Amino acid sequence: MNLIDRRLNPGGKSLANRQRFLRRAKALVKQAVQHGAKERSIKDFDQGGEINIPVDTLREPRLHRSAQGGTREGLLPGNKKYVRGDTIPKEKSSRGGGGSEGDAESGGEDDFRFLLSRDEYLDLFFEDLELPDLAKKTLASTESFSLHRAGYSVSGSPANLSLTRTMRNSLSRRIALRRPKSSEIQALEAEISALEEAGNGDDLLEALRDKHQLLVTKSKRVPFIDPIDIRYRRFDSIPRPVAQAVMFCLMDTSASMTEHMKDVAKRFFALLYIFLKRRYRHVEIVFIRHTHEAQEVDEDTFFHSVETGGTVVSSALEEMIKVARERFPREDWNIYAAQASDGDNSSRDSEKTIALLRTGVLPLCQYFAYLECGPENDSHSPGFLARPTELWRSYEALRDAGPHFAMRRVNHRNEIYPVFRELFERKGQTARHGAT
Repeated sequence: MNLIDRRLNPGGKSLANRQRFLRRAKALVKQAVQHGAKERSIKDFDQGGEINIPVDTLREPRLHRSAQGGTREGLLPGNKKYVRGDTIPKEKSSRGGGGSEGDAESGGEDDFRFLLSRDEYLDLFFEDLELPDLAKKTLASTESFSLHRAGYSVSGSPANLSLTRTMRNSLSRRIALRRPKSSEIQALEAEISALEEAGNGDDLLEALRDKHQLLVTKSKRVPFIDPIDIRYRRFDSIPRPVAQAVMFCLMDTSASMTEHMKDVAKRFFALLYIFLKRRYRHVEIVFIRHTHEAQEVDEDTFFHSVETGGTVVSSALEEMIKVARERFPREDWNIYAAQASDGDNSSRDSEKTIALLRTGVLPLCQYFAYLECGPENDSHSPGFLARPTELWRSYEALRDAGPHFAMRRVNHRNEIYPVFRELFERKGQTARHGAT
């Protein structure tokens, strides 16, 4: 998104001031985009739209005389109300802050409106997010080839002509063949002209003319630039490492997941899906849903199909390990996983789940994120702490597994985007917080 400041250039408005204004305007637009995402439906996540910025937030500071304090004297023509020594009350400001119809007569200003395209909206939405620890591992398709300098050639495109190398070759050839210099020929011509004006030295004049003719002939035979001097820059196409990534999306669809919890989980995965497709070219997404048994499904089934049953989390982890070993070898792929669940799990399955995660899943993954979807009205008795779920207690044992493992809890749809940013914030930004 490019903002252009087309205001007139009054006094005191330097280039630095204008740049600060544009940076502030872009930051406010980005903030409005991120805030508006909380109210969007899943199908509208990746659509552009209109963004409003209050005009007061973009006002630039300026110096002016204080309206209060100090002693002032003034002349009020036609005054019939005040006499010397009276205090004149300050008039109310007529400047309005909004663009409503009622403010039009009092001098109100409309909000700044930015109509963003889909690409502009998504660029601002995901500007400072990335997949953590994405490594370049494999040499793959033709898209991974790039051009690199590979010396010079005697043929090529005029756009690749190397003037420096061509002139160096020309100079070397002229020195080797002893091509006469232009200054030498000009000096000889001046000497011949001087003798012709003097009218004597016919023998010397004839010798100088012969020498001049020889030099001119030799300079023509040895051109300033010859085709053999010309060189073109040469480029070779070589393969470069490709950052291939696969994201495993694991979602609990058991009977314990309420419609609200499923909506929260689907919103999170929809946001993740758009983010991956927008920011990365070589990325695969594997959708796995589970009840008491797990199954790899397509995108449409993952987001729209209805299924109920018991809860066995280890089945999803086993399915992920199976698919990764069959199709995504770790030496060639960056493997990521995101799991969404209400935290319910069979107590008999907890030990198996932890063992699979510790020994099977985490060694494969560059990053594993667990999102727990809580009830919309998550309330508990006063004076008592909320009791952690079975899965949350199990995963807490892995909290020290390192920065490539993260846990977050979400109860409301407006919490999804802030949590998503915490999980996938670019390195160098604010450090990730601990589990909440």
